[in-house]
Amino acid sequence: MEVVMIVNRTVHVLVALPSLFLASVAPAQAASSQMTAYEAQLGQCIREAAAGRTWLERTLWGLRDQEAGWIGAEVLNTNGSHDLGPLQINSSWVPKLAALIGRPASDIRFWLVNDPCFNVQAARWIFLSGLSVTGDYWKAVGVYHSPTAWRQRRYVLSVSRHLERRFGARVFSAASTAAQR
Repeated sequence: MEVVMIVNRTVHVLVALPSLFLASVAPAQAASSQMTAYEAQLGQCIREAAAGRTWLERTLWGLRDQEAGWIGAEVLNTNGSHDLGPLQINSSWVPKLAALIGRPASDIRFWLVNDPCFNVQAARWIFLSGLSVTGDYWKAVGVYHSPTAWRQRRYVLSVSRHLERRFGARVFSAASTAAQR
């Protein structure tokens, strides 16, 4: 009798599993659809920020893939600063951006966290400012992340891997870059 009860319980569990699986698929599909829409929106923001410059669009994708933030992100760092939004703009940039565009720091922080296009435009400005100061593409990628040299080197290696993963090994070839301009 005891064996039959165990078998019956097993049968009930096996019968219930497909319905549990199906019930879990619908939210997963909805989340996947929502994520696809979010990535499409972010992609549009990146294209707009790059303004037709393929090298800049790829750079922003490399930074985005490395940072892997999201709308609403406010990630606390060990130094007390926060990384904000999809491209994880460090909160130390908030006062500089506020002064640059003449808006309160609270507005800037809110937009960095909640507006993907504002976040991407800020990332573009930070990267291009670093490029202007250093005159070196990879140094500017490193500066985007940190003022510390060893952190910059580690970050550059990681971003370059993301760029290769997304765009292929030829992403760094001079012919590929020239043809894409």
